[in-house]
Amino acid sequence: MENVDLSKEGLVGWLEENDEQRVKALLDSAYNIKAKNIGTKVFLRGLIELSNKCSKNCCYCGIRNANKSVARYELSEEQVLDAALFAWKANYGSLVLQAGERTSLAYVKKVTHLVQQIKHLSNGELGITLSLGEQESDVYKEWFDAGAHRYLLRIESSNPDLYAKIHPRDGHHSWERRLKAILDLKDIGYQTGTGVMIGMPYQTSEDLADDLLFMKNIGIHMVGMGPYLKHSQTPMGELYNEEPNLELSLKMVALLRHLMPRINIAATTAMQVIDKYGREKAIMAGANIIMPNMTITEVRKEYQIYENKPGIEDDAAISKGKLEENLRTQGIEIGWMEWGDSKAFGDSLQMKNKYL
Repeated sequence: MENVDLSKEGLVGWLEENDEQRVKALLDSAYNIKAKNIGTKVFLRGLIELSNKCSKNCCYCGIRNANKSVARYELSEEQVLDAALFAWKANYGSLVLQAGERTSLAYVKKVTHLVQQIKHLSNGELGITLSLGEQESDVYKEWFDAGAHRYLLRIESSNPDLYAKIHPRDGHHSWERRLKAILDLKDIGYQTGTGVMIGMPYQTSEDLADDLLFMKNIGIHMVGMGPYLKHSQTPMGELYNEEPNLELSLKMVALLRHLMPRINIAATTAMQVIDKYGREKAIMAGANIIMPNMTITEVRKEYQIYENKPGIEDDAAISKGKLEENLRTQGIEIGWMEWGDSKAFGDSLQMKNKYL
C-alpha cells in the first residue's frame, strides 16, 4: 500500500476505517515495512513478574495498592534466578523483570543485585529489560550500570487530561513526572520503550492518533501497547463494560510500524485475551516482540492487571511450548538466542556518534 496518510487526520481516518479490505491492506503493508526494515523474525523476552506489591493506585489496575483482595508476593532471589536460567537454557536471548512500582532503597538494591546475578549466570548472554515504573534518574543509572539495557515505561496516554482521568489525583500520579522519567531513560542510554492503552474509557480516535505521533516525536525505541481490559476490582472496571476491540489494536500496531519502521513493537498478552492468536495476528500486522511468561505458577494468578489473563495455570515450559506451536502454525520464525535490539536505537547511536 502506497501513500498512507500519516498526518493526524489521516491516522484518525485509518483508526475509524471499517472497510475490511482496506484494513487488511494496511496490516499487510505494515508487515512488509517490517520485513524490509528489520526482518521477519520474532524475538522472545521471557517475562518474570518479580512482585505485585505496588505503591500506586492507577484506576484501571488490578494490583493497585488499594485492592485489598490481592495476595501480595515478592519472588525470592533464587526463584528469579531459576527463571532466568530457564530462559537462558531455552535460548530466549532476553528476559524482562516486571513489577509494581516501588522505590525503597532495599528494593532498588535487590534489583541491582538480581541484574548483576542474571548477567553472571548467563555469561553475559541474556539481554535484560526492566519494567519497574518511575524511579529517580540515579536509580535508572544504577540499574543500567549493573547490566540492564532496555526499559519499558508506558505513558498510558499522551493526553495529560486523559491521564488525569485514569489516575487518582493524590500527588503520586503525574503525567509530567512520567514523561520526565521516560526522557531520563533515554538520556542515560537505555533502549527506551513506552506504550498506551487502546480503547479505554474517555478515549477518542484523536487521542490515539496523538499517541502515535507522540511516540514518534520523542523518538522512542520500542513500544508495548494493547487493548484496555477491565478489572472489576478497580474504579474503571466498575464503570466500563464495553467489549475490547482487537482490530483497533492491530491498526495501532500497523500505523506505528508505518510511522516508525525500525523500532521494536511488542505483541502484548492482552491481545491474546481477546483472540487465541491475538499476539500472532499482531506479529503479522508489524509487531516483532513477544514476552512469554516465566513466573512461577504459584503466584501467576496474583499478577493480574486485567482479568482473564491467559496461561495463569501454566508453568514456563508449558507457556514456551504453546507459544512455539502457535508461531509454527502461523509460519513465524523465532530469533533464538538473539537480543533482538531495536534497530532504531542503533540508528540513533550512529547519528549521535556522527556529530561527536
